[in-house]
Amino acid sequence: MIRAFALGSLLMAAQAEAAECRLALALALDVSSSVDTLEDTFQRRGLANALIAPDVERAFFLSPQPVALAVFEWSGAKHQRLLVDWRMIDTPQDLLDVAELLRASKRTNNTEATALGQALAYASALMANGPDCTAKTLDVSGDGKNNDGFPPDKAYKYFPFENITVNGLAIKTVGTSMAAFTAVPIDIAGYYRREVIRGPNAFVEEAQNYGDYERAMTRKLERELAPLAVTMKMDQP
Repeated sequence: MIRAFALGSLLMAAQAEAAECRLALALALDVSSSVDTLEDTFQRRGLANALIAPDVERAFFLSPQPVALAVFEWSGAKHQRLLVDWRMIDTPQDLLDVAELLRASKRTNNTEATALGQALAYASALMANGPDCTAKTLDVSGDGKNNDGFPPDKAYKYFPFENITVNGLAIKTVGTSMAAFTAVPIDIAGYYRREVIRGPNAFVEEAQNYGDYERAMTRKLERELAPLAVTMKMDQP
């Protein structure tokens, strides 16, 4: 099944025309059944606000070379949906346009499980079909562990992830201890560190809850965008 999924994804991915950009950044939003309607709203609105936060906007334009941006939602093995196709962020208006698209977007399914492996496989094909930037980064947001389809390690085994850094935004959640019948925290950040992130300097940013998503996303975007932008600006003749 994994090989068939990999072959299908690669056949669908056509190499896009090369573009002069410093970073191809794909953002993946968890819309599995563990995310309720209010939490989904916090996530979409939080990402939209983070993209146009002053420090993030400044980081996007620290270098003359632009950033290419794409956004998709994921949940079960058969549900990955592109919300924003690859778009070159050349001006602040481009960021504002993406933010408005995200604010207006609606989830199409709220009953599926958490298929992190398939989300990574989809992202691999999305990257292959994207612009040829100097660096490539995938950000996966989520509040749960893989429980559907193949796991992340199989995605990394069967799909191309060369030169792609995978970072995570882990959202704290709680489960129920059957022994004590009490709510206990689930270490999603630890799971993401062990199973999801990949590549040099990959990291996990943690949100305390969905209300904290905007702050965590803002911090993560600043961390990803600024160092590369400053380095490339210094390299300019």
